[in-house]
Amino acid sequence: MRTLTRVVTAAAAVVAYVALVLAITAGLDLRASLDFRDAPAQHAAFLAALDRGDAAQAREVRIWFGRHSSDARSSRASISLAAGSAEDGDFALARKFVRDLPDAIAEDQAALDRESARTWGRAWPWLVCGAVLVAAAVVLRHRRKAANAEAVALVNRFVPKRPAWRRPVFAVVSGIGYLLMVAGFLGVVAVTRAQDVPWGVRGIMLVSGLVALVVAYFVLRYSRPRSTRTAAQTLASDWRAPVLYLRGFDDDRGAAVVDDLLGALPSGLLTIHSREEQLVSALGAFGPVVAVGQPGERLPHLGAARFYLPGDDWQDGVLALMGMSQLIVLRLGEGEGLWWEVEQARATQPPGKLVLLVPGQHDGLTDRLDALLPSPTGLADVRTEQWTSAVVVFDKGWRPRVRRVGPFPGEKNRHGTPAFHVARAIQAALEDVGTKRRALGIRTNRGMLAVFGKVALVVPAFVLVVLLARLVLGD
Repeated sequence: MRTLTRVVTAAAAVVAYVALVLAITAGLDLRASLDFRDAPAQHAAFLAALDRGDAAQAREVRIWFGRHSSDARSSRASISLAAGSAEDGDFALARKFVRDLPDAIAEDQAALDRESARTWGRAWPWLVCGAVLVAAAVVLRHRRKAANAEAVALVNRFVPKRPAWRRPVFAVVSGIGYLLMVAGFLGVVAVTRAQDVPWGVRGIMLVSGLVALVVAYFVLRYSRPRSTRTAAQTLASDWRAPVLYLRGFDDDRGAAVVDDLLGALPSGLLTIHSREEQLVSALGAFGPVVAVGQPGERLPHLGAARFYLPGDDWQDGVLALMGMSQLIVLRLGEGEGLWWEVEQARATQPPGKLVLLVPGQHDGLTDRLDALLPSPTGLADVRTEQWTSAVVVFDKGWRPRVRRVGPFPGEKNRHGTPAFHVARAIQAALEDVGTKRRALGIRTNRGMLAVFGKVALVVPAFVLVVLLARLVLGD
């Protein structure tokens, strides 16, 4: 169903775009045909101007024909020659040039009518097909919203109210920021590779690119947290059962780090997304990712969609979402509330649901975890400087299966971000217990790839806006 929804939605978007372009083009042709019906009246006005010896009026008629008929139209050629003669004072010659103008006007009108009929004939099949696909996409989206209705109803109780205008407005602002970022990035990359460009031009390109990147940074830093979906909106947009991301609130600072991607400029790569955003992109292979937000935070952290439980009565909400979730990803930490969540997941959920992320410096956390399990994880003495050192999943008997985080032996891509290697470890660990999802590591950079894809859509969107403006405002 998910693949069908995506295919139908993508097809609907493409067909609807083509249909709109063809329909607007057909509308322009129809308007040209209707406007040219005034040509006989313009011809009569031209003859009257010749009778009066009014060269200025004759010139205005020539301008009208210039606007309403193409260079190839015989009527435009005749009126241009006649108006030229009138401006030279030879009104007799001007009358000779427009002697056959009524026939030319009739031919041009028939040609415009045929062109209008042709373009509408091309547009109608696309419009019908687009309407059918859009209706199918709407039905599938409605079914998708209904799939998580229970989780949406639960989470919606704990989602702060926002002004209806905020997300659309800041989504547009973020789009402007992304345009600046991609333009600046491509400019800087071009400078590094354009060896034959003069140094002065390269300097201007470099400065312009860097300025665009700086401006984009501040625009996106301000707008992105304000344009995020709420947890309820995230759940309603996906028919799959959610992924519940649990962690101590102290971990949010480390998860908000944007790691450098080594060799980014020479490779044509870029990331502005935090560790949590990248991890959530990978976990999106399973379903929409939601998390409990820290009470009182002014803006949500970027990554998992936040909802906010009451500080003195949060356990029931977490337990309910544990039951609704298909996967529980829990990052170990010091808080007693976090260990209550570990114990509840161990007591109430199937073992295949739980994925534990072990911090690089865990200071005895694995000893406490081992006390809850039938066999030890073997990570008690492992200490690393990494954001996450290991991933732990469980087989049917709650026996731990451990995958250490880091480049795999012999792996060529040793310079991925920390979230990339965590995602790869999650993929490998889950495969050990029979749950398969491919390309989790690659999906960590899906957000940046989506940015480039959206920016690429600016060109067809601009074409559509220009055509629509021509139709509404005229040439």
